[in-house]
Amino acid sequence: MTRRLAEVAKKVGVSEATVSRVLNGKPGVSETTRQAVLSALDVLGYERPTQLRGERARLVGLVLPELQNPIFPAFAEVIGGALAQLSLTPVLCTQTRGGVSEADYVALLLQQQVSGVVFAGGLYAQADAPHDHYRLLADRNIPVVLVNASIADLGFPGVSCDDTVAVEQAWRHLASLGHERIGLVLGPDDHVPSARKLAAARALGELPDEHVARAMFSIEGGHAAASRLIDRGVTGIICASDPLALGAVRAARRKGLQVPAQVSVVGYDDSAFMNCTEPPLTTVRQPIEAMGRAAVELLNTQIGGGSVTPEELLFEPELVVRGSTAQAPRS
Repeated sequence: MTRRLAEVAKKVGVSEATVSRVLNGKPGVSETTRQAVLSALDVLGYERPTQLRGERARLVGLVLPELQNPIFPAFAEVIGGALAQLSLTPVLCTQTRGGVSEADYVALLLQQQVSGVVFAGGLYAQADAPHDHYRLLADRNIPVVLVNASIADLGFPGVSCDDTVAVEQAWRHLASLGHERIGLVLGPDDHVPSARKLAAARALGELPDEHVARAMFSIEGGHAAASRLIDRGVTGIICASDPLALGAVRAARRKGLQVPAQVSVVGYDDSAFMNCTEPPLTTVRQPIEAMGRAAVELLNTQIGGGSVTPEELLFEPELVVRGSTAQAPRS
């Protein structure tokens, strides 16, 4: 007990006597300090006293699929900062290949009695993936917000960048440069944002099946997929992420082609350092700041007992034209 008091007191920056008063339900402690002590207990892995276990912690799970793609650390920074302003403590849960799964993290967060969970880029974006752990959260009435994609039958609110508008901007940009053979590098078949992008592209004009290539979201995946498209005569490539686009640039160069003189490439996200690549990447920017803050606002409303509509809020993307796109090569 003494060690626990000391650790929690050090974590919060208060006296051991203050921690003791909180744990024993004594008066004379501000609500802010009380919540800080309870959050410190959760973070340090100590069980709350029996009389305090009925309250949810001031912890919020932030579940991300990876940190290699710069878009996810960017979302984490915005969401984490917005949570901290509300005196909520973000718990970052990042999946690793062969490591802790999203379902495992959900179980862990439930044990910690979290106030809510924000998912960005999770299994909910894959139609064929297991979704049982989301239903568990819904059954427990845990506030949840999804970023980029949604699960219709669970009633979770979400914030998304408008995939339709993103593809329209990229496609029309390439078409204005004279590109007639435009291809798409997308995620797996069941990836919901990729399906939306494909539907938007098909609505804009003729898009043969051979001008659509699927890949895992990585530079290597983009390289392999774009290589196939280039072999099929595509001169303009729209990618579903910036790492895929960097892979497409590499694929063109490995074939002895110049970007953008012979192949133009458009990314998606405008993640960190895309203006520092060679050439600087033309990409469609997600409004990360606005989306992240909206996600936290939706979550906080639910935590406070308010109701939110189980709909997706669609945010407008912005085409950022840089050096990876140019006039189509003359036949």
